[in-house]
Amino acid sequence: MEKTTYSTKDAIPFWRDERVLRVLGQVIFLVAVVGFFYYIYSNMITALARQGMTPSFKFLGHTAGFDIGERLIEYSRTDTYGRALLVGILNTLYVSIVGIVFATIFGVILGVARLSRNFLVAKLASIYLEILRNIPLLVLLVFWYGGIFITLPRVKEAITIGPVYLSNRGVAVPWGVPTESWSAYLGILAFGVVAAAVLAWRLKIIGERTGRPPLISLWSTLTFLGIAFVGWFVLPQAPLTMEYPSLDGLNFSSGHVFSPEFMALLSGLVIYTAAFIGEIVRAGIMSVSKGQTEAAKALGLTGFQTLRLVVFPQAMRVIVPPLTSQYLNLTKNSSLAVAIGYPDLFSVGGTTHNQSGRAVEVIALMMGLYLSSSLITSAFMNWYNKKIKLVER
Repeated sequence: MEKTTYSTKDAIPFWRDERVLRVLGQVIFLVAVVGFFYYIYSNMITALARQGMTPSFKFLGHTAGFDIGERLIEYSRTDTYGRALLVGILNTLYVSIVGIVFATIFGVILGVARLSRNFLVAKLASIYLEILRNIPLLVLLVFWYGGIFITLPRVKEAITIGPVYLSNRGVAVPWGVPTESWSAYLGILAFGVVAAAVLAWRLKIIGERTGRPPLISLWSTLTFLGIAFVGWFVLPQAPLTMEYPSLDGLNFSSGHVFSPEFMALLSGLVIYTAAFIGEIVRAGIMSVSKGQTEAAKALGLTGFQTLRLVVFPQAMRVIVPPLTSQYLNLTKNSSLAVAIGYPDLFSVGGTTHNQSGRAVEVIALMMGLYLSSSLITSAFMNWYNKKIKLVER
């Protein structure tokens, strides 16, 4: 049998080789994109230089000269622009994280209720989802702020619900004030987190060995709460002293007051985003075949056990990807706070831009910060999605 030999003349020329053309096309596209952005950047630098406004971030060290009504850290008008932007960043993260937690809980409840066998519950959930998903968020926020929270009674006529006061100045609630034992209690809480993580790891191993997954989240949470409860009474002094709000002239003293702007933004984001999350959860549950549910019932599992052990683990691979988009939307939609006066990153950035005249730098910072928060959220959700995905042979 003769051996076939190929000469270099028979080889495919590189300009016809699909592998070479594929790489070459990507290189050309990358060069074109880089060149386009470099052209825009050079034009911008040239135009700003003609006006004596060469881009620089030195302005972040200059005195801001404006007040911020709501903040999580100490700030005064004599602080720098950098400090002001930090206040805006923390405010955005605060409302976004709290909003994501409550929107997820409310959305899951709505999604499950949408599939309830109870006609009234299913119909009410359906009406809620259809209405909220078709109202523009900006309109909802303005209505929620101007039609509800601002129209509450004055401070002297505040609505009292136990120790909570509702007025047009905001919602006053009891609040804990740290004592000298607070730092030691933080150490106890850290130990509780470690103990809960170790317990979750051990329960996971036991579940893999026995084939009967235990309530990992429940027992881990109870472990942490138990350590926190014991630590509270072990210390010689309570870590926190509870202060209750009380009327003092035209305002509240003690406790903590959530401003109408914060409450309107948070509640608006939660009830709006929860409607979309509810539909995502409903779609995820419906993606699980009915045979899985019937098999679970045949094994004697209760409705809650079926939902927790059979339906949700399989539905999560459908739920998580669009759920990530809703988390990103909630964070970016928080920039609509400027319409109701809440000092988030976009609002503080706008004030900084107006006073410093550094439009390019401020906008670039805001874009970078929003992009960073989105990438971090996406990275975490992608990690979680890989962790819960079903392993197939």
